[in-house]
Amino acid sequence: MASIEWSSGRLRSVQDLTADIRLFEIERDGPFMPAAPGAHINVGVEIAGRPDTRSYSVVGADDDGLYRIAVKRVPQSRGGSAYMWSLAPGARMRVSAPRNHFPLSLGKGDYFLVAGGIGITPLYGMALALAETGARFRLAYAARTRADLAFADVLAARLGDRLSLHIAAEGERIDLAAEIDALPADAELYICGPLPMFEAARRHWQTRGRAPARFRFETFGSSGRYASEPFRVKIPRLGKDIVVPQNQSLLEALEDAGVEMISDCRRGECGLCTLPILETDGIVDHRDVFFSDRQKAAGGKICTCVSRVSGGEIVLDTPDRAG
Repeated sequence: MASIEWSSGRLRSVQDLTADIRLFEIERDGPFMPAAPGAHINVGVEIAGRPDTRSYSVVGADDDGLYRIAVKRVPQSRGGSAYMWSLAPGARMRVSAPRNHFPLSLGKGDYFLVAGGIGITPLYGMALALAETGARFRLAYAARTRADLAFADVLAARLGDRLSLHIAAEGERIDLAAEIDALPADAELYICGPLPMFEAARRHWQTRGRAPARFRFETFGSSGRYASEPFRVKIPRLGKDIVVPQNQSLLEALEDAGVEMISDCRRGECGLCTLPILETDGIVDHRDVFFSDRQKAAGGKICTCVSRVSGGEIVLDTPDRAG
């Protein structure tokens, strides 16, 4: 794992894109490092009086030396969005250099981009980059209402009929099965959206026998099937009995309790933070995209960075962790 290259920075300006999505323009001190489509920056935040880190996709071009991120204010969040929304222009910040776990491969045949809600942020820059190169692509963008759409006017002007909008409140859904069936065999799919959308797209992609390497994704890492609530986790091997608050991840609670955890993405994608489940009397709300549907149904492990327990406790093992 490469270490994060931190620097100080300043919040240049903010702009509300929707009622709960705000655009932040950030000027990072020191030499500027351009962000490729799909890249993100890490931002230092403060949650419940302690320093923490959040990752946000870089939105659009950065030719003027500014990083732009869009942050959705989430009432049930662990505090990162609330902190960001508390900042006023001029605020000093800790900002990392760009990193990219969701790179766009240019020069391929056809592309299908799928965005749900705030998942438009990495795909916005990808769509504009593909349009610049003259690539064959389409972007399907879903939101609850038209008022929830961010960047829709710019996208419509730049993409024309390569953009389709799908408004849930108007009974519109992306027909993922039909869209995937219509793609050429060598097409690539890029998706960022809530977990049910991701799982449906991956299921259709797999059942059609398409190459896994051509299915590219990034997740929110926080959208589960149940509302977040506090729960208790016990680790007999370490003699630990820990309460995980509603606004903290299981991984963070374990780290605070002195358990030596291993992690990287913290979005439920890499699987480094998984632990074996010994037993539970609650429902494991798997919010990761690391485990398959079969593995989740088996209930053998939990991805601690994003997944939670609803309506009960969980007992975990830590065979390779100290604490």
